[in-house]
Amino acid sequence: MLSKKNQDYFRALLTEKLNALLEEANKTVVGMTDHGETFPDPTDRATLESERNFTLRIRDRERKLITKIKEALKRLDQGTFGICEECGEDISDERLRARPVTTLCINCKKKQENEERLKGI
Repeated sequence: MLSKKNQDYFRALLTEKLNALLEEANKTVVGMTDHGETFPDPTDRATLESERNFTLRIRDRERKLITKIKEALKRLDQGTFGICEECGEDISDERLRARPVTTLCINCKKKQENEERLKGI
């Protein structure tokens, strides 16, 4: 069970990450709705499209992370943050600091990765 101090720490950390990701998403939307760009050279246009596709892939990954952060904040509210969903044991502070959105302790995560590797996923 997390102490009140650690709960506050992780809530602040997750909220800060969430706000930063949402700010980046808004910048991307604004940047992509700016239609003032004209490129007479097809190569320049292709470069722009390639960069936009790359940015959209990054934002899609960030969108998934935003969902995980919101779920972690919900677990904090429910008092289940830091408890492994698989075995019910506490997740170590070191693991939570490295990956605050995690739902598995390191042993259960290793087990999951080994099973995925065996299945060829």
